[in-house]
Formats: sequence, structure tokens, C-alpha cells
Amino acid sequence: MQGGRKIQLPYHNNFKTIWEYEKSFLADEIDFLTVIGPTCPICAEPGCYRQITAYWRYATELFAEFEKKRIPIARFLCRRHKKTFSLLPIQLIPYFQYTASAVLGVLLLALSCRQKGQRGFFGACSRVHPDCLITPWLVACWSAMVLCGFRRAHSLLSRVHDLSRVSLSKFFSADALYNYLLAFDIKPDMVYRPKLLALLDRYSYASQQFLFGIPSQLRTPLRQ
Repeated sequence: MQGGRKIQLPYHNNFKTIWEYEKSFLADEIDFLTVIGPTCPICAEPGCYRQITAYWRYATELFAEFEKKRIPIARFLCRRHKKTFSLLPIQLIPYFQYTASAVLGVLLLALSCRQKGQRGFFGACSRVHPDCLITPWLVACWSAMVLCGFRRAHSLLSRVHDLSRVSLSKFFSADALYNYLLAFDIKPDMVYRPKLLALLDRYSYASQQFLFGIPSQLRTPLRQ
């Protein structure tokens, strides 16, 4: 694996919310060693890694209520290469404070507003909790990030879902986003979280990658 010292791996799981994960983590109910297996993900040597102190990062949820908390993330050390790796729950997105369900929920609001002839990004911002400080520009960034994730995963996702309606020539558009979500049976004004989490879980299990966002090891290093 290439990149810096920190490596983020997806922790695929069946928790319904990030808060369920937090509760189980703090109660020491998650067997991360069984999840990872005996082989170190970094050096591929058996028994090389060990668990070290967790780190904490913020998670913000918007639906069904606005909540922002610091969440513990399991962290491990490869003894051979002295690199750390962490298991980031699929409910979260690397380097994004808002949960995956919060991001997609806002984008679904934007699509719903657009279908009603309104300005989607502005309309979505007017329908979320005012303390979340979401702006139309941020929603536009989220839309591009989600579409980039779908585009990277297009080949793998097409093995399970019919993506024939997605026009790759008009990729960065509301229509492309809408057609992707239709293919995953996720629609505006529906209870979308279970379908989203199932999609994230299947993809991360099959690919060992994140559907959305760019983890530490794939980010461009800062120049000194």
C-alpha cells in the first residue's frame, strides 16, 4: 500500500446509525481483531499488528435529529513498517464531518426541490437544521464528491445494479446523480438510510475501499 504513514480502511458493519457504533465501541463489544483477521493489512505478515489508542473525530447527523459528537475510531500499528491503520465505519466518509446518511439526505432534498422547479442546493439548505451551517456551495461539493465515488465504483456496481440509465458523457449533473440513486432504489422522500447502508456495506466488503471520499493513503501528500 502506498502513501503516508496513516492508512484508513473501511469497517463494514450492520449498525443502523453511527451512534449505535459509538455505543458498542465504548462498551468494548466490537471484536476488531476478528474483523481484520490474523494477517496485517499493511505488510501481509501474520500477527504483526497490534491495537493502539483510538483517535477521535467529529460526526454530524442531520436526520432524524441534528446531532454532533466526537466518535472513537479504532487504530492499529504495523510493527514491521511502523505505520498505523484505522478502521473507519462505513457510516462515515474520510475527511468529511457529516455522516454518509446526512450527506445523501441533503442531496435527496436537493433533488426533491429540483423536481418541484426550485433551486435544489438552496432549497435543501432551507430544509435542514439551521445550526448545521450548511451552504449551497457545500451541498454542491457533496454532490461532486458522491458522483466521483459512483464513477470510481461504476464498474463494480454495474455487476449488481442496472446502470444503463447513467450517461457518463454527462456525468457531473443532477440527472446522473438521480439515475444512480434510482438504480440503487433510493428516491427522494423515502426512508433511504437502510438502502444506503446496505449499499455501503456491500461495496466496502467487495472492494475493501470507501464508496465516498478519499482515504489518507490515497490523498496527495503535502509538499514540504
